[in-house]
Amino acid sequence: MSLIERRLAELSIKLPRAPRPHPHPTHGRPVGNYVAGVVAGEILYLSGATGTVPGADDSDVQEIQGKLGAELSIEDGYASARTMAINHIAMMKAVLGDLDRVVRILKMVGYVNAAPGFIQAPLVLNGASDLLVAAFGPEIGSHARAALYQPDLSMNAPVEAELTVQVRP
Repeated sequence: MSLIERRLAELSIKLPRAPRPHPHPTHGRPVGNYVAGVVAGEILYLSGATGTVPGADDSDVQEIQGKLGAELSIEDGYASARTMAINHIAMMKAVLGDLDRVVRILKMVGYVNAAPGFIQAPLVLNGASDLLVAAFGPEIGSHARAALYQPDLSMNAPVEAELTVQVRP
């Protein structure tokens, strides 16, 4: 078990399988032709993830849905962002095999499904940032970040983000 996986266990976090491209609502095939992540040299580019969890039928289920500042609170968004970060860690594990290969979380670009006038995206994305720092420690987990507002997100997700990670070859 890697050091990071031990830290996750101490935080009572069990990594799920990595999320999959979600199915199109009418034909059921994945909506996108992409992979969880791509390693180029020492950089891992992770695809966007949301706060899905594996459902009873092993499909990805968006447990928290909606817009921040309308039907969802900052606390709801924070919880969804935390789950999103767990999904990103599962994606890292799927791509790298060993989470101890992570040298540094470099950057998060986060998108918040926001009602007009909602201006607290940084507080929502702290759910992901706080989890990454807790799991990897401040030296590895602290990262640059952009918090962007969107009028809608896929699957009515409250948040979505992509990560750029430095890794050991």
